[in-house]
Amino acid sequence: MASNNDMSRRVVRQSKFRHVFGLPMKNDQCYDDIRVSRVTWDSSFCAVNPKFVAIIIEASGGGAFLVLPLHKTGRIDKSYPTVCGHTGPVLDIDWCPHNDHVIASGSEDCTVMVWQIPENGLVTSMSEPVVVLEGHSKRVGIITWHPTARNVLLSAGCDNQIIIWNVGTGEAMINLDDMHPDVIYNVTWNRDGSLICSACKDKGIRVIDPRKETVIAEKEKAHEGARPMRAIFLSDGNVLTTGFSRMSERQLTLWNINNMDEPMTVTELDTSNGVLMPFYDPDTSVVYLCGKGDSSIRYFEITHEAPYVHFLNTFGSKESQRGMGYMPKRGLDVNKCEIARFYKLHERKCEPIVMTVPRKSDLFQDDLYPDTSGPNPALEAEEWFDGKNGDPILISLKNGYVQSKNRDFKVVKKNILDGKNTENSSPANKSASPTPSIKSEAKLEEILKEVKSLKDLVSSQEKRIIKLEEQMSKIAI
Repeated sequence: MASNNDMSRRVVRQSKFRHVFGLPMKNDQCYDDIRVSRVTWDSSFCAVNPKFVAIIIEASGGGAFLVLPLHKTGRIDKSYPTVCGHTGPVLDIDWCPHNDHVIASGSEDCTVMVWQIPENGLVTSMSEPVVVLEGHSKRVGIITWHPTARNVLLSAGCDNQIIIWNVGTGEAMINLDDMHPDVIYNVTWNRDGSLICSACKDKGIRVIDPRKETVIAEKEKAHEGARPMRAIFLSDGNVLTTGFSRMSERQLTLWNINNMDEPMTVTELDTSNGVLMPFYDPDTSVVYLCGKGDSSIRYFEITHEAPYVHFLNTFGSKESQRGMGYMPKRGLDVNKCEIARFYKLHERKCEPIVMTVPRKSDLFQDDLYPDTSGPNPALEAEEWFDGKNGDPILISLKNGYVQSKNRDFKVVKKNILDGKNTENSSPANKSASPTPSIKSEAKLEEILKEVKSLKDLVSSQEKRIIKLEEQMSKIAI
């Protein structure tokens, strides 16, 4: 017979994340007076990185999102510049993991746009993207960058197709258009970006090798309920899904992609009807569930032994969330034992919520911060499309993450007549390539003219002041 000691040990599972607690930031640390988008689409409406927070907002006559430097807290002026090049509402945004100044957006106008944000944020509204990616025939609701290859971007639209782009050349390289018979709810990459996983309105989840254009694992009715599902990869290759049971109970389910007949485990949560958005931290194996319209964040630890999914705690607040941004690990404050930070969208504001593990020591906590994905890509786009894989390049957070200088993002349009004798190519083709530089030269000239006229103005005002001072001194005498 088991001793009492054994029993208690079995009941209370040891975990360093058992006492994680969430703390909302004070009012002056929030971003206030923001008209958060009202479109009925289940994306998170918010994307953050160590430099900026981006929020999709209501915009008349098109689609727009705000990009705010993290320190720009407080009330945001109505006239604050926006990114506003789309002609329809923006549905999803995602920061490039390898360049903190590059963000992609997908919109109801069927396009994907990639933007380069200036070093200190926007000074004027931006309507000219670096590149426009056209290939979808219906609205584009899902955007996600490749985790380890530079300039590889995935988009999924309501035309039920997934396109994978080489953003560096502006080309659609892979088109998966016959795998999903209905609307795609979400798509995520695995840890090294060799596979993708999708959840679809037909209640199926599919694990796809995008370069071979084959489905390698599939579960037809992952969740019986009719409401939207989500599927994400865990770092060990298993898939975690959130969805609804036939009785409209929300579920969290774990699948082994080598055997999709039965789930590894199913956790029933509650009967609320908000779609659960999972945010996963591969370093700590903690998954956070944020329901759209909920006022809480639940978090679970995933382990390798049954029952695999262990409930840790719930962060509750009064107001419901319209969307949620999730900070990459390198943007956290390691000195405060911060293991996650969320950016919760209310109707009119964005409120950071910090998840902390209580520790007495001020020293760096190695066990909380194993080396994490850094900003350097493991591969170039061409290498990945040629079949190469690369694990994320890890960095230590021991002395905090230090920003490195970002390379400017450039798009190199391939000459259509590549490989032929370009000497004889038509002049139209030749002039097509350098247009961006002509544009920027004209802009530079314009700026230089403006600077010169300002200088002239300053010197003429200086002369006027000297004259006036002389007159004043005469009067004083």
